[in-house]
Amino acid sequence: MDLPFEPYRVKVVERIQRVSREERVRFLQESGYNVFKIPSEAIYIDLLTDSGTSAMSDLQWAAMMSGDEAYACSKSFADFESTIKDIFGYKHVIPTHQGRAAEGLLFAVTLKPGFVVPNNIHFDTTRANVEYQQAIALDCIGEEGLDPTLEAPFKGDMSLDKLAAAFEKYGVDRIPFVMLTITNNSGGGQPVSMANARAVSEFCNEKGVPLIFDACRFAENAWFIQQREEGYADCSIQEISREMFALGAGCTMSAKKDALVNIGGFLCLNDEKWAQEATNLLLLREGFPTYGGLAGRDLAAVAQGLREVLDVDYLTYRIGQVARLGQRLDELGVPYLRPAGGHAIYVDARTALPHIPQSEFPAQVFTAALYLEGAVRGVEIGSLMFEHEDPDTGEKVHPAMELVRLAIPRRVYSHTQLEYVAQVCARVMEIGESLRGLEIVWEPPALRHFTASLRPAGGGKMVQTN
Repeated sequence: MDLPFEPYRVKVVERIQRVSREERVRFLQESGYNVFKIPSEAIYIDLLTDSGTSAMSDLQWAAMMSGDEAYACSKSFADFESTIKDIFGYKHVIPTHQGRAAEGLLFAVTLKPGFVVPNNIHFDTTRANVEYQQAIALDCIGEEGLDPTLEAPFKGDMSLDKLAAAFEKYGVDRIPFVMLTITNNSGGGQPVSMANARAVSEFCNEKGVPLIFDACRFAENAWFIQQREEGYADCSIQEISREMFALGAGCTMSAKKDALVNIGGFLCLNDEKWAQEATNLLLLREGFPTYGGLAGRDLAAVAQGLREVLDVDYLTYRIGQVARLGQRLDELGVPYLRPAGGHAIYVDARTALPHIPQSEFPAQVFTAALYLEGAVRGVEIGSLMFEHEDPDTGEKVHPAMELVRLAIPRRVYSHTQLEYVAQVCARVMEIGESLRGLEIVWEPPALRHFTASLRPAGGGKMVQTN
């Protein structure tokens, strides 16, 4: 029979303290209605991100205790490198302190102003790193992936038609590589099928352009392929992963997701020239090529986490926990992007708050209301994060969807805690018509959602009272 409970035991606990509604009002106002700036001790259930928030295993902690802190060529790096090569199969492994550092290295050595990077959907740091090089981050998600209500098994698939149109419009000389994000974070944590990855790879090979994976949730994507795609039911997670990565020429990886650690990342490449140039830059930005901004203990924890994440029992429970939260939201009438994603539930804020226009950030309003009503912290995946200028017209473009991501940290929260989250979501739906939009008071030049300050549109309070 299937495991009816968590496939692990709890050894250490962390106390959650109560925060009164009056205090939550104060924290929300002082943060400029930006939950990134609320102290963690004022949060009950923190679903801001699944990045770096996992609970590490006893074997990971043991690996950290035996980490080799030699500056160069440590045994911890040797284990790190061999484990990654065994799973991913690429020639060169370049350690970094997290995923955006891997992106920064890759883009710095491959992009020039005016270049174009097609992706299914770029996540925020990926897009920012592309645009920092004055290049264009182009989303080519299939139409299924833009419909929050549609039930489909692989809504992370890239549109081959959109990809072909990108090459037709910009030309192969302006597209140094194509990226494919597995699973597709900005599109609801939806998986990419092996068939689609193969088709994208074949297209890239015909154009003579490399395919690079954003691989931070590769194991979750492999689990979906095992469960949903014909011909893979009897394949292991590692076998599916190796087949997927063999379709590409490299990957960026935030180890803070599917490597089950609190810090770390890496860049993998087959291309000798790109790898050497990235390593040269690594020496300036991150550190020596065999530690890349990480301590030996961190390298050891990443290697152990990558071995653990291949366990199908762990993945079945982890993805099932997300699905069960989705089922509970169904029962309570809370709209979300369907089907449930691999690492998160994405509440459909445009449906939940139809009276708030995108220019007043409905997903950010829902996010703020979650904290106000229940000290639950999620994150906006909508206009605050992804509003941008059209590269051709200069006009502001809102994203197709206004989502609130409830990212579930790995091996952290219980069923009863996620039931509480569902109840808080339902409470926000109850007061939805009384919620007002928000407007920006201050924003930075890039990644504004991290530090921007907002206020209720037109002044006053976010929640209107009769």
